[in-house]
This record gives sequence, C-alpha cells and structure tokens, in this order.
Amino acid sequence: MIRCRFCGSDQGALVLDAGLQPASDLFPPASDPGPDELHPLRMWMCAGCSLAQLVEDPTVPEEPRGQEPEALLRQAADAVDSLAAAGLLTSGSRVLEYTSPHGGDWLHLLTARGLVPAGPGEKADLVVDNIGLMHEPDQATALRERVDRLAPGGTLVLQYHSFATILEHGQWNALRHGHYAYYSTPALVGMLSSLGLSAVTAFRFPLYGGTVLLVATLGGSPDARLDRLLAEEIEAGAVDPRAASLLQRDCSATSEALATFLAAERTAGRRVAGYSAASRAVALLCRAVVGPDLLELIGDASPAKAGRRMPGSAVPIVAPAELVDAKPDSVILFVPDLLDEVRRAMPEIEANGGTWVVAEDLARAR
Repeated sequence: MIRCRFCGSDQGALVLDAGLQPASDLFPPASDPGPDELHPLRMWMCAGCSLAQLVEDPTVPEEPRGQEPEALLRQAADAVDSLAAAGLLTSGSRVLEYTSPHGGDWLHLLTARGLVPAGPGEKADLVVDNIGLMHEPDQATALRERVDRLAPGGTLVLQYHSFATILEHGQWNALRHGHYAYYSTPALVGMLSSLGLSAVTAFRFPLYGGTVLLVATLGGSPDARLDRLLAEEIEAGAVDPRAASLLQRDCSATSEALATFLAAERTAGRRVAGYSAASRAVALLCRAVVGPDLLELIGDASPAKAGRRMPGSAVPIVAPAELVDAKPDSVILFVPDLLDEVRRAMPEIEANGGTWVVAEDLARAR
C-alpha cells in the first residue's frame, strides 16, 4: 500500500512508471563493467493533498559530485534580489537556510545584506529552503521542522521546481530516486495551511523551465500575483491526476525521439556526444536503451565525474576538454539551462562544425 509522504492518505493514483532505473547519483568508475543494480522508479499523486511524490527509493544516496553551474548561481542572486525588492530582508534579522545538494546556496548573499545566521537551535526571522525540501523522505516532519524554526512574525521562503512546469514541458525525467516530492503551488499552499502558515506571495524564475519562490507567514492572505499563479497551475492540471498521467506519454515520446535521432546519426556516419551527466540524463538514456555504441561520451564540468561512466547506460564521462578534442558532429545537451553557458565555454564545438542539440527539443521536432 502506498501512503502519502505528507498527509498519510492511501488514496491516490500512480501517474508515471519510468521502469527499472539505476541510482541516478551513483557514477561507477569507467573500468567497472557492471551491471548496475536497477530499481523501480514511479510517481504517485495523493488524492488527499495533491502532492506528487516518489513511490519507493531503495537506493543509498551518494555524495554529490556535480559542479555548480552559472545558471544556479544567477538564480540564487535573482531570488535574493526579489526578496529584497519585496521588503522581506531586514538588516540584523536572523536567517536560517536549508541548503540543497544541488548547490546555489544563498546564505552568503543574505549576510551581505546584513542578515545574521541563526545559531544552532535558534529561531529565525527568515527561514529559507532552496530546493532542499524535496530531498526529505518524510515530508510532514521536514516541513514541520522548518515551520517550527520560525521566530514569532517570521517568514518562510520555499523555492521549488514547479510540478506545473514538469507537466507543461513533459519533464518526466525530473523524477529520480532521492527526490521524494514534486510540488505544485496549490498543493504546497495547502500543505503550509495545514501547519498554520499562510502563503502570501510568489515569484517565478526561468530556472529548470519554471521555478517558484513561495513566501509564507503566520496570518495574511495571498496577493494578486499568488492568486494568478494558483489559477494558472490549476488550469494546467497540476493537481489533476489525469493530467499528471500524461507524463507517461512524454516518457515514451522523449526516449523514442532520442533513440531515433542517435540511430539516424550513426547510420549517417556522424559522431554524437552528450553534455551534462545529470540525473535526468541517467533516466532518459536508460529508458531509451542508449549505450556507448550510439552516444560515444558525455562531457561534464565536474572533476569528480571525469573517468567515470553513466549508471545503467555505461556511457563514459569525460572532462569538457576531452569532449572538445573528440570533435563531435552533434552534442546532446541534457540540461537546457546550460545552453548559453556551454556555448560560451566551448566555442570550439561549433567552430569545428558541431551542433548543440537540446534533448528535450527532439520530441517536439518529430
């Protein structure tokens, strides 16, 4: 029986089954022949609180190996600027940040504006969670902990990759082991309300195709900006299991499009590489049944990933310089947010006649 990670309800619907997948944060040495252990990867939507969530996770988290991209650093600065412009940052107030394994920490930006880090166990005037909450298996306990750390009159700020965005762009491979919850704004507003907090406003950013910064306080009511966002996400089907189940269609479409593209490139005698050994690439490559015969290598800026391979698909991971030296005809980019950054960092790809291809665009082009 499946029970909701927040409200405990056993009523809901399975909306996505991505099949058997390896742990997406475990990158074996390139010399390790495998096979890699595979586990079910499924998403369920609760009928009680509408939270979309990971069903099971038998994997053991590895230490993060990612390199913090420019896009995440810009997002952190933009988010703090938005909070300051809204009058939510007061010099001398205490701040507590729940960080994300993905990076983009805000504390140094907040202290630069005069806020003071809260001490261990100390209540904070501002509690910030930057894409950290989704990594907690027990959503009820984790959200309650953040609420309980608020000082009287305090403000809780939560940043998350919107589930409405995931639906709109067919980002089924945002689902991964270790990511336990996928928040629509209506669902998260309801979760906060059940713990005594009122969501009052929200900011939207382009990171990951659509990221939301939700602000909640004790008392208050939603402003026009938050009302619009709630209405838009409801209209987009973000709390409708029938709409969410369309992710299964997207899963098939994007994986088939990638496999078709790579097979055609091989037939034409063209060399294809990838860029960004991200978790979303792990699921996509495994679902598309892609190996080194179709995708020669994947470049990644993280020194810790160089000399390793992708789990499941066994595609080698190399440093950006080695990717450039390979002179591929096409480079599949698995994280669209990085396009401008990688084109600047590796102009040689295009100078050598290569083309950047965003993985998510392949299905749309069919």
